[in-house]
Amino acid sequence: MAAPAPHGVPSSPEAGSIPPALAEPLRNDLEEVADEVVEAILKHVPEYAGPSTPRLRSVAVEALTLFVDLIADPQSQGDAVSARYHELGRAMAKADRSLDALQSALRVGGMQAWRRLSHTAEGLELGTAVVSALGELALHTAHEVAEAAARGYAEEQLRSSDQLERNRRRLIGLLLGEGPVSPEAVHDLAHAARWPVPRQVAVIALASSTDLREETWPLTASDVLVDMESRPPRMLVPDPHNQSHSAGRAFALSLRDRPAAVGPTVSVTQAARSLLWATRALGLMGRGILPRQGVVRCVDHLSTLLLHSDEPLLGELRSHVLAPLDTVSAEQRSRHAETLLAWLLSGSNVPDVAARLHLHPQTVRYRLRRLRQLFGDALDEPDSRLDLILALRAESLREPDSSGR
Repeated sequence: MAAPAPHGVPSSPEAGSIPPALAEPLRNDLEEVADEVVEAILKHVPEYAGPSTPRLRSVAVEALTLFVDLIADPQSQGDAVSARYHELGRAMAKADRSLDALQSALRVGGMQAWRRLSHTAEGLELGTAVVSALGELALHTAHEVAEAAARGYAEEQLRSSDQLERNRRRLIGLLLGEGPVSPEAVHDLAHAARWPVPRQVAVIALASSTDLREETWPLTASDVLVDMESRPPRMLVPDPHNQSHSAGRAFALSLRDRPAAVGPTVSVTQAARSLLWATRALGLMGRGILPRQGVVRCVDHLSTLLLHSDEPLLGELRSHVLAPLDTVSAEQRSRHAETLLAWLLSGSNVPDVAARLHLHPQTVRYRLRRLRQLFGDALDEPDSRLDLILALRAESLREPDSSGR
């Protein structure tokens, strides 16, 4: 981002051809020239008006002093002033002022200074060669000043960007960590990360097999916190149901071709809960219990997530409640389980079961007679029916490659 040298700027201006005595009359006009420079900058670059005006004048004086010092002593390097402009560039970046405004101010100020100094030189009846050398030196000085400021600006932007990224990583680590999260800690770190604290958030977990090269990521809004280094990679989206945060929601929608799970919407301090369920849903996607492709919203699969929140207990329930089906073949087990679940969910209505399963009603009645032989009175007891529904639902959601019992 360093300012390029204008065409024709000499790398080593011939300051030695300028009489050192010229420095004194130019130095006498220095304060007045600085006032004119500031006036020109404020006219053409109004961004610099206000409380910063006195500082602007000080900077102008330093640049003009550098120029005059080079005339008085061609060996002078002006390192101190160059360092000063380097710091000026950093200060402008810290204040979120644009580099274009800074360069415009330097250009306008340089032109105004040269007009006034060249007029003074002409009044002293200097030769054409001296005036030409003076112009080259002025151009070179303006370039050095602009380059130092641009270099400082770029360095501060890089430093600030790195620090901002570190703060955002710390923030998402805090929100999605295992420990308790206090609103005060969130607000303090969010301020440092330039993240407006939303009312609610949702976490999106991505399948680790997704191509996560940076150039393949969808564009994210600035209010979306992203951690692609974690496993699984995750994003924290603010107010997913709020129309004012459409950028974040559009980002989530852009993942439709990438395996991902969207956790429930929760308060900011409960973001880890959303991550927990998104991660569990992602695991069920990998096993084929939930759709393997696209974006899965946890709120659309709450009963499945509930059933699989304690898999060992779910296995005990299925083994105990469905024990009567262990006496039939795997093929019969599948047919009987499907028929029984449809019958329980349809309110014991045989025609509805037949329509749902595309079977003849007589086939359904035959299977139900066999099921009554297997399960007995449990088919009529409310508590047993609930257990059967849960166990059969879990049975229907088992991984495609799982063998029936």
